[in-house]
Amino acid sequence: MKLRTISALAVALIAFLCADAQAQSRKVTELRNIDYVPQADYQDGKDRLDLYIPAGLTNAPVILSLHGGVLMAGDRREESFVGERFAAAGYLTAVPSYRLSPEVSHPAHIQDVAAAFAWVKRNIRQHGGDPDRIMVIGHSAGAYLAMLLAADPRYLAAHQLSPRDIKGVVPVSGFFWVDKPGVAPDRPLVIWGADRKTWTDASPAHYLRADLPPVLLIDTDGDEDWRQQQNADFAAALRVAGHRDVTIHKVLGRTHMSVWTDMSEGASEETSSAILAFAARILAGKPH
Repeated sequence: MKLRTISALAVALIAFLCADAQAQSRKVTELRNIDYVPQADYQDGKDRLDLYIPAGLTNAPVILSLHGGVLMAGDRREESFVGERFAAAGYLTAVPSYRLSPEVSHPAHIQDVAAAFAWVKRNIRQHGGDPDRIMVIGHSAGAYLAMLLAADPRYLAAHQLSPRDIKGVVPVSGFFWVDKPGVAPDRPLVIWGADRKTWTDASPAHYLRADLPPVLLIDTDGDEDWRQQQNADFAAALRVAGHRDVTIHKVLGRTHMSVWTDMSEGASEETSSAILAFAARILAGKPH
């Protein structure tokens, strides 16, 4: 199967936008401050997640969304626009916080994300979600964590789960080689340390294989050149590894931040519409 391109995605987007515009009136219930690591008590509620639940649905498909912030900033409480956007479209959306540097270093961030995913997998049915239809998305550093969760099986294995439990992954303006310029060599050592072997070990690109979940790679022409190059190189590397379900989509006329924050615009916004078109394809099955 050939790599899907922007033009290949356009037809699906047009069809999806027509249906999506009709779905935005769905009411959303919010359930906040759920403790996904009950055996610990992290500072500032970094072990908590918020749920955005589409009213009137059971067995709804699920999106786990990871915030960005260089692994040093950001919080779920700044991401309500994400939960509201996808829940209004019929997707039960979980938005976790996770511990940040300099208080912690790798692998604490990804360990927290794995714990959040495990909580969702084991508890989401009682909130109306389908634990067998979970997609993981993220922006910037959250995109990196989303792809690392899906690529390196060790973190989910700690919870007796595997990347097969992820039905799709959408990194938005992320990075996939920690050891390349723009990432660890140019960032505080407190995030990944100074050992280049750790940088390689922490890179999603180190774990490419044919059986990874379907991937939608999104970036924007407003991203840094190195970030756009990593996005293109990662798509190519997935193909070389035998992965057959890789979609790439470049959003034009956005910045690194607005490609994500403009989701608050609703059904006319391109990033969330592309994510939802992808979700409609890979999370097969109808909610009740």
